[in-house]
Amino acid sequence: MRTSQLSRIVSVLVFAAVWSAAPLLGQTPATADATALRSELDSTLQAIYEGASFPGATAAVALPNGSTLALAVGYSDSTRHVAMRPQDRMLQGSVGKTYYAAVAMQLVGEGRLDLDAPVSSYLGEYSWYARIPNASDITVRNLMTHTSGVMRYEFKEQFLIDLKSDPDKRWEPEELVAYVLDEEPQFAAGEGWEYSDTNYILLGMIIESITGRALYEEVETRLLEPLELRNTVPSDGRVIPGLVQGYAGVGNPFLETDEVLLEDGRFGINPQFEWAGGGYASTTEDLALWAKADYEGRAFDPELLPMVLDGVPARLGPGSSYGLGVIIQETPLGITYGHSGFFPGYLTQVAYYPEHGFAVAVQVNTSVPRSLGRPLGAIVNELAGVVIGALEE
Repeated sequence: MRTSQLSRIVSVLVFAAVWSAAPLLGQTPATADATALRSELDSTLQAIYEGASFPGATAAVALPNGSTLALAVGYSDSTRHVAMRPQDRMLQGSVGKTYYAAVAMQLVGEGRLDLDAPVSSYLGEYSWYARIPNASDITVRNLMTHTSGVMRYEFKEQFLIDLKSDPDKRWEPEELVAYVLDEEPQFAAGEGWEYSDTNYILLGMIIESITGRALYEEVETRLLEPLELRNTVPSDGRVIPGLVQGYAGVGNPFLETDEVLLEDGRFGINPQFEWAGGGYASTTEDLALWAKADYEGRAFDPELLPMVLDGVPARLGPGSSYGLGVIIQETPLGITYGHSGFFPGYLTQVAYYPEHGFAVAVQVNTSVPRSLGRPLGAIVNELAGVVIGALEE
């Protein structure tokens, strides 16, 4: 598969926020009957599963009162017929960017990070920095909103060759950035939009430069521990605790085999390379709780939330924009804040519905889109419609 083809496919998988229509059922929220709601959500998820061909899925809802409902369907290992469980973990892919954006906003609140400062003021001391596309013009805000013009390193053919040739290699951020050095920018800084993991690799380096600590440590101490997200772990090696088998499709460009985990439980490549482009595995329950906390302003100074949600137009479907690490989407159920993610073998989507005060997360252990039968965002929205109906009865 050519690099350009891979770029188009993964961009659609990760970021296309296509939503199914569902009617609003009134306007006054009420407390949902948890038992009845769980039953209806379970029936809905089961029907979605029976109408598709994906191996398995987990889903969770974080309700307005802070309680959660976690569900599972299908298989975590379709070969061995191991049933999927709500407590199973999957890789989040690009959803991990939401944690780094929240850490960045904490640093903004502390007066240690300026979103409109040139990136060179934080990374200019590196000898390679001047070779970054648009090096002298990009700001931190450009990185966080994907308006920098810096392209994706992970779609470079040489990177894929190097990734597969040494599965145990631990990648340094500078090694990832090296794949785009001396390239022509995709557009002038601030004058276009193109999703790029490289933006968040650079952001992660800025955060480490400011704090003097490892990026994962910052996320753990600033976010995961205070919010008690105990089932969210870094994907920083080939063995990830609690990770279920994923299916990437035969002949996929990352692994070439369908199953992503080898018989000894190791990942076929080293997920550690993703780092600040994503870099986490979790349960959907943790993910729904995280989205609710993040978009209710409990992950950083709530006065900064309007800044986070001030998005720029993005090619993510009708009525979509991209803020500071957040996809903002107009849907038939109202505006949503969230993110979607791809990693070979897994697809993830999470959305918070601010008009109703709840979040929905769904993960599937496949990265083959046709097996879902519809966009993952449509599945999230269908489950959200069930929640809204219950809340408004």
